[in-house]
Amino acid sequence: TFGFAKANEMLLTERQITAQEACDGGLVTRIFNEDMFRDEVNKVVKHMASLPPQSMRISKGLIRHELNQKLLEVNARECEVLRERWLSDECMTAIMNFMSRKK
Repeated sequence: TFGFAKANEMLLTERQITAQEACDGGLVTRIFNEDMFRDEVNKVVKHMASLPPQSMRISKGLIRHELNQKLLEVNARECEVLRERWLSDECMTAIMNFMSRKK
């Protein structure tokens, strides 16, 4: 998985990563050649569609539950920080500087 340093690099520098880096970091599970992409994805989709739908639904729910809870917690914290930042002197100064620029 992506470590803290790699995640920071991506987020703070906006550096794009390669497909191989995404796979190595666990962001994607497979890499398909562009010319075979549609065929390979169709194979995966057909296989998944052949599995018992209720079991798939329950499994996905179990997998996503913990992630959803964590995302809600992180989102609440981000909203709190954004409120603080919007009310900061630094933000007000940046807005005033932006608005006072001549066009």
